[in-house]
Amino acid sequence: MVARLAALVSLWTLWTLWTGLGLVRAQGERSGVKTWKTVAELSAKERERLDLSTDTPRHPTFPYLPAEPYPFTPPYTAEEMGFRAMEFPHQPRWSCVYADAGASIDQWGHLIVQNKAVGLVAYRNPEGLVGEVYETPPGASFVTSLSQEIGPPEKYGNQSLVSRYRVDKTFTKKLEMFIYTPGLRRVRRQPQPRRSDRFPNQAFTFDDGFGRDAWEWFWRIIGTDILYQTVRFPTTRKSITLADANGTFHDVLASEIKPMGKDYPAYTADGGVACYVVEAKVREDWLPGYYAPRILYWLDQYAFYPLRIEQYDRDGKLIFIETRVAEMRNPNLKEQGYGMQIDLYWDVPTDLMTYSVHDAHQLRQWTEEDRKAYFYPDFMRRVWFIGGVKSQSDINSPDEFFLRPALCEDKFPDERKIELPPDLRARIDVQEKAGRLVFSEERAEQ
Repeated sequence: MVARLAALVSLWTLWTLWTGLGLVRAQGERSGVKTWKTVAELSAKERERLDLSTDTPRHPTFPYLPAEPYPFTPPYTAEEMGFRAMEFPHQPRWSCVYADAGASIDQWGHLIVQNKAVGLVAYRNPEGLVGEVYETPPGASFVTSLSQEIGPPEKYGNQSLVSRYRVDKTFTKKLEMFIYTPGLRRVRRQPQPRRSDRFPNQAFTFDDGFGRDAWEWFWRIIGTDILYQTVRFPTTRKSITLADANGTFHDVLASEIKPMGKDYPAYTADGGVACYVVEAKVREDWLPGYYAPRILYWLDQYAFYPLRIEQYDRDGKLIFIETRVAEMRNPNLKEQGYGMQIDLYWDVPTDLMTYSVHDAHQLRQWTEEDRKAYFYPDFMRRVWFIGGVKSQSDINSPDEFFLRPALCEDKFPDERKIELPPDLRARIDVQEKAGRLVFSEERAEQ
């Protein structure tokens, strides 16, 4: 009896350790099984949906677009996958209201730029990529969004209004921005930001936040992979509080958070997400001297949603990783209705991370009167909060912050140059063992 009890205790201990390690296990790993394949390793069956051509027919009006009608049909070229991925920027592709909670954390463990906001988005019709690329002429706006900060208290009432424009070589202005702060009690038009500029004290640039245009890049299929984790919770945080469209809050276990949400129909038998891995290399005639000339995307094979994005500098070194958790937000759009639920940005050289959670998402059809009243700079002076959604997904301490993205250094070694300074490498190694973030001051004490 004692021996049996001891055996049960041992099994329980092993199970506890295993489940804890599962939260920090490098994404895609399953007991050492190789999950990735290069194009050369793909079977004939796996190649059926792929078109490896690089010279395809062009659109009669816009020669920088493919000739095949969007959203294309298989077999897909890498370029067509890039266009499909454009459906999924940080902000939803349809008119809606949502709560946004986020914060940044630096290598010393300081929580910075904590905020809660309500986002209001108004697209012109038709919504989605078709409305932007195929129905909006270059130089015209296709979406306007209003962000109203509701927390922390010192930021209450800060607002920003952004209109985004369809661009090409003849019209390069991507957005127009106005901000309002109660302290100044005035609306200010902001100068056009450089696309490589990071948001203040945050890990992502304007291009990371607002998205990139597929026609500014050369595309190539690298291979396939299976992802099991994207955004990773620490062992010191067992759950997250999320709100549904009705505003009801639910505590969701970290172990129940899946990369493409609970209703995704294309999970593998063991719960993974099959992805295409594609490379985007900048077209110098479109973006000369661009700061991240090479980007790798992990796109799920069902919707082409970008679950992992890696950026490389002009020396070929990894400088940035973004990982995402998606959720079906707009079922009317079928596979194009996925939207971001959790987004984590990691600026590798500075070891700065920023997370964002989109919560309490509601579809919203704005009337013409709504658009004229709410999505106009002077409206911000009134400090009227009209979204009516809230979030409780913010964090209260560094121990609750998400882990740095897994490096997965064994994957595609000929395509990925990962060189980290020793102090960062040490923090990552300890993180993987501890199951939580480890900071510079802690390393110095060891």
